[in-house]
Amino acid sequence: MTYWRTPLDANDIEIKKGVVYIIDDRCKGCGYCIEFCPRDILGFSSRFNKKGYHPPEVKKQGECLNCHYCEIICPEFAIYSAEAGQESSEQ
Repeated sequence: MTYWRTPLDANDIEIKKGVVYIIDDRCKGCGYCIEFCPRDILGFSSRFNKKGYHPPEVKKQGECLNCHYCEIICPEFAIYSAEAGQESSEQ
């Protein structure tokens, strides 16, 4: 998308990248995180979890903006994101 002008603070804004972590065994395969991800980085995996569902997987590595929307929309708390460079405490 091209804009007719550039925002004045465009050079001052730092876009931070995120890393998505999925807790496979909590997932019930509803697909909310996949459907509502604003960057479309998630997709259903071909593997099954312990419950028999297809959990999501990251299909576009390095494109997460760490907006945390997947965390907010997940009814089972099976997905979360962290700023790239930080270690996950759970996995």
